[in-house]
Amino acid sequence: MPLIKFMASTLGRATRVVLGLALIVLGLAVVGGPGGLILAIVGIVPIAAGVLDICLLAPAFGAPLHGAPR
Repeated sequence: MPLIKFMASTLGRATRVVLGLALIVLGLAVVGGPGGLILAIVGIVPIAAGVLDICLLAPAFGAPLHGAPR
């Protein structure tokens, strides 16, 4: 549950955005080809989750889908 609490925090959201950007760069610049494109598309998911303040795994652990109220 500490991971879910972290992911709901501001730092957790920023981490998801940075990791999503890293996946996109890795996919397009390093891997390349169709596999790289797929990796880049997958990178959009953590960016969207961070920007929209949702944690897709939280409900599986009994936590709310949206992050902590501000």
